[in-house]
This record gives sequence, C-alpha cells and structure tokens, in this order.
Amino acid sequence: MVKSTLITGAGGTVGTALSAALRAAGVDVTAWDRTRALPGDAEAAADLLDEVRPQVLYHLAIASRSVGIPNEGEVVNVTWPGQLAGLCHERGITLVFTSTVMVFSDDALGPFTPSSTTDAQDGYGFDKRRAELAVRKADPDARIVRLGWQIGEGPGSNNMMDHLIRQHDQHGRIDASRAWLPATSFLPDTAAALIAVPEHPGGVYHVDGNRGWTYDEIVAALAEKHGLTWQIRPNEDFVFDQRMTDPRLQTASLDTRLKLPPLDE
Repeated sequence: MVKSTLITGAGGTVGTALSAALRAAGVDVTAWDRTRALPGDAEAAADLLDEVRPQVLYHLAIASRSVGIPNEGEVVNVTWPGQLAGLCHERGITLVFTSTVMVFSDDALGPFTPSSTTDAQDGYGFDKRRAELAVRKADPDARIVRLGWQIGEGPGSNNMMDHLIRQHDQHGRIDASRAWLPATSFLPDTAAALIAVPEHPGGVYHVDGNRGWTYDEIVAALAEKHGLTWQIRPNEDFVFDQRMTDPRLQTASLDTRLKLPPLDE
C-alpha cells in the first residue's frame, strides 16, 4: 500500500482533490516546491526526490502559471515529464503522469481505448502526446493516465461548472451540443482512480465516467443538481464521441452523481 507521495501541481484543480483524498486515506502528501526545483532543472529535481523519497510521484503540473522560464510551455509540458520519468526510473519511484483525452483530435473516432492511436497535431493535446512518448521512453513502468474534462462543485477552478457558470453569466444562456459525448468525470472520482493506479502495472490508463451522456444532458443535470435556472439551448454544432474506456479502473459513472430533470409536461 502506498504511504508517501509527492505531487506536482498539488494546488491545481485535480491536485487539490487528489491531495485531499490521499490525506483522507492516511497517505503522506508533499507538494512539489517550485522554489526548490523549477521545471526543467533535473539536478534540483533529483535533490528534491532524494530528500522526500516518495513511493509515488504524481506529475499533474502543466504550464498554467508562469515562473519565467525561457520557452516555458515546451519545458513544462514536454521536457519536464521526460526528465522526471528518468529520475523516477533510476530511483524505483512509481510515476503517475496525467495526460489528456485531447491527445486525440476532433477528427478521431471514439470512444477511445488505451491502445487507440493518438493523433493531435497542435496545441495542448500535441504537447501531451509528445510528453507521453518522452515518459514511456524514460520509464517504461510509468503509469500514464488520460483524463477528460473535470466536474467540480462550482466556480474557482478550471472545471466544467466554472465554465458553465461563466458562460451563463456572460451570455444569459448555455449552448450545448446534443451530438457531443464528452470525456468527463467528477473530481472525487478522478482522485479515487488516480489513487488506484499505482496498484496496476505500468502502461496507459483512461479515467472517464461518461457511459453515454451527451453534453446538453450533462448541463441540464448539473443545473438540476445545483438548483440553477439556466437557459440551455441544445444544438448539434459539435459532433464527437470523445469518451474513453478502460475496464481496469472502473471510474465511477456519471449516473451515480447526476439525474436528468423531469421532462416538461
């Protein structure tokens, strides 16, 4: 059983939920200290790993808050994961690296399995796609975990509820495609899956709680859950089955947390 962890991005959307869940399970959690080891500084990272000596390193951090590193996006999103993977491999530390469903382009045909071919050619998804390759090369035993859009409880972080609240505040309505099945899960369920991952062998894993919900249904169910009177306009502007499947982790289904509102009579 895992007893000690080190987390990059511990203050982010997923990192906050994961840290809380680990501590609740009695696991020691240390947040990566960027004042001690900036992204890309392999020597400082090695020193920090040797000092903390975690059983598991959860690498969640992305280039979201600038720390002034030259070529920061490339260093944080691509170079750093590969460096950390190599350092973990040398020390026998289990690395859990979080990637994204965006490694699959909007032209790909979902639902996706862990063996589906990634094809993103630009942006964040392309960065993560290259990072996955760097991590696998440096540490074949690493766990690479692809996540979808996270659902939190409200505003204040990069999650679906925050996006929806801002969209409705700005436009007085929410436009939601009935032809999009997004990869998504609630933050506590994502945290539970991430905690389970180190018990599995190295490889690629998918965390997705969507078994068949369309985006407009999710929006309507979230409004019902939180007692919000949103104006929702269904459309078919985005046609995409983005869901990810992986029977090994059994991420909790959206059905356990959402219920569609009753139809108007």
